[in-house]
Amino acid sequence: MKKLILSLTILSTIFVSCTNDNGSSTADPVVGEITGTITANKTFAKGTYTLKGIVKVASGVTVTFDAGSTITADKATGDNAFVVLNGGKAIMNGTASEPIVFTEKSGIPGSWGGIIMYGDAPITGAGGLTSLLSEDGNSLNYGGTNTAHNGGSLKYVRVEYAGSKLADGNKENNGFTFYACGTGTTLDHLVSYKGADDGYEFFGGTVSMTNAISYGNYDDAFDWQDGWRGQLNTNWYGLQVTKGNFGMEIEASSNNNAFGPKVDGITLKRIAGCTPEVVGDVQVDCFQFKKEGNGEYNNIIIDGYGNYTEGSTIYQGAAVKIQDAATNADQVNASRIKLTNVKITNTTQTLPVGATSAIVVSFPVGYFTTSTTATGATLTTGAWATVGGINLIQ
Repeated sequence: MKKLILSLTILSTIFVSCTNDNGSSTADPVVGEITGTITANKTFAKGTYTLKGIVKVASGVTVTFDAGSTITADKATGDNAFVVLNGGKAIMNGTASEPIVFTEKSGIPGSWGGIIMYGDAPITGAGGLTSLLSEDGNSLNYGGTNTAHNGGSLKYVRVEYAGSKLADGNKENNGFTFYACGTGTTLDHLVSYKGADDGYEFFGGTVSMTNAISYGNYDDAFDWQDGWRGQLNTNWYGLQVTKGNFGMEIEASSNNNAFGPKVDGITLKRIAGCTPEVVGDVQVDCFQFKKEGNGEYNNIIIDGYGNYTEGSTIYQGAAVKIQDAATNADQVNASRIKLTNVKITNTTQTLPVGATSAIVVSFPVGYFTTSTTATGATLTTGAWATVGGINLIQ
């Protein structure tokens, strides 16, 4: 019996690995399916996986993906998403040459729910609420007092073709959606590619994101609400290529917060011929501040937010637009919105403007400054930022 077991072990080793010309062992590719709620710690070795259904990482569980893995959903099977519940962790540490890629079989924007992460960091929702139900179809609570919430580490991760509406959710999901995530969470070198909603959306929380690309997403490149207050954000790059609304949609759920986020190194570009997501709902400005949105932004490149004609109406794209009187009074006039070192090209309205003539915008001295030497986001190219042979950093 012992000889039989030993023989089977040897045979297993032969089929799992082989020896190359240099005498080193190389493992065969791993292929598998990921489905259901993951309730025990698990590591997915480098391989090719099928994501089936709304996969959830349970509280107290850590799920790890090795660099170079590809995870593919299929909209034909129904709703699909990868969800990290509050208390769970996702460790996805790809590399520049071997990113971790979440994609969808059809290659059509809006075909699955993307990566969704929940936490219990502070939020300020509409009416000042500190806890809310998510709008993603999962209807889960988010928000709390844990500023250091840790949902894991996402490095060199790309999400493609997301933006699907899940279950009875009241809006589409994004490439990456972060509900009340905290400073213990690492978000670095991420790509949201050709989704049907926002590239990234933050619902409150304290987490920061570095080296992020939003490419070809139909709604906004970057979006947030519920009092998101990340302080260490750098190198954000947004390119709107076919459909697209705002470069950044910035709001605080109508709370006059004394705090706001900070982002340094921003490039937002709109390619000629890019149209708003929905006919009749024209949104072609670069920075839009509304519902008391605020924050500090430095070293910015804005390019391509020019005129857009729909029917017989010409809409003038603005570098910065203040959408409502309350935001102008409480945030602009109170020095809670600051944009410095801004380089603006191919954009119709280069000075901040109001959405209507009744909103007269006048930034305090030093709170809106232009420059000809701004560098914007500084990113290194590589496989992590290349899709179908096309470099996403243009």
